[in-house]
Amino acid sequence: MEIWINPACSKCRSAVDLLDAEGADYTVRRYLEDVPSPDEIRAVLGRLGLEPWDITRTQEAAAKELGLKDWPRDADSRERWVTALAEHPKLIQRPIITADDGTAVVGRTDEAVRDALSR
Repeated sequence: MEIWINPACSKCRSAVDLLDAEGADYTVRRYLEDVPSPDEIRAVLGRLGLEPWDITRTQEAAAKELGLKDWPRDADSRERWVTALAEHPKLIQRPIITADDGTAVVGRTDEAVRDALSR
C-alpha cells in the first residue's frame, strides 16, 4: 500500500494518522517532491477507475492559469490532462491510496481510508 500525500494537507495527515492507528503497512510518497510520471498517473487513474479531470484540483492557482475549467473532458483531451497533472503535481487530488488488491481510492474521508484498508 502506498499513499500519495502533501504533508501540509490536513486530509493527508488525517489519512496517515488513521493508517497508523490501524497498524497498516504502507509507504509514503510526497508527490510534490517525488512527482509521478505521466505513466504513473495513468496507472493510478486505472486503479481508481477515474479520468484525470476527476482527480484535478480545479481551484488551485495553476488550474486557473491553465484555464482547466474550459478544457474538454473527453478521450481526445485525456493526455493533455495527464500531462498537466505531471507538470503541475499540486493539481493532483490528495491523498491517493493504492490498495493491496490493485485498486486505489482518494482518501479524503475516514471511510475512504478504511475502504482502502479492507481491500
